[in-house]
Amino acid sequence: MLSRWIFGARVSLQVTAVSLTSGLVIGVAMGLIAGYADQIFPRWGRHLDEAIMRIVEITFAVPTILVALVIVIVFGKSFIVLLGLLAFVAWNAFPRNVRAEVLSLKTSDYVALAKISGASSFRILFVHIFPGVINTVLVIATLRVGQLILIEAILSFLGAGVQPPKPAWGAMVADGREYLGDAWWIAFFPGMGIFLVVVSLNFLGDWMRDRFDPRLRQLD
Repeated sequence: MLSRWIFGARVSLQVTAVSLTSGLVIGVAMGLIAGYADQIFPRWGRHLDEAIMRIVEITFAVPTILVALVIVIVFGKSFIVLLGLLAFVAWNAFPRNVRAEVLSLKTSDYVALAKISGASSFRILFVHIFPGVINTVLVIATLRVGQLILIEAILSFLGAGVQPPKPAWGAMVADGREYLGDAWWIAFFPGMGIFLVVVSLNFLGDWMRDRFDPRLRQLD
């Protein structure tokens, strides 16, 4: 039981790490491009910005679990499909916040000096602006980890996530439902693991947000 619990934690964290990394790269790249599109592509950059933001808004309107179940029915249950689903869930948290940071930073004095010195738009974006959004990205990523673990657990509980013989906390909770009267710990400890990890990551994300956001520090 203990070995399955530990291995289930490792599987859940591995799935979450891979999908979060994929979503982070896609989401941050889209946020950077959207926020600085008018400088990179002066003629049609604003249209690109609007298109990216409309796509992000559409993804927020999509019911995640329902769409995930439909995709699993269409494409089948596989590890790759699960990673793709979680990456799809992960990426849309980044573009809007990164874009807002870029819009704020691109009017700063050091960016203006970089333009005067002849730096290209891509150099300004990745050398001068991108370091300023890293704190925001870290906070969002920390908060998103908890959400991804919870979604992965729900999908595994419903039989659409990690497939046997690999153990996953959500699947272990589902398996333990039949033995709640005689062996309650089979479902209790995986469920408690999900709860503690998600709550801890949410507290960590809130602390990082309070620590790194200068506007919140000024209120203290």
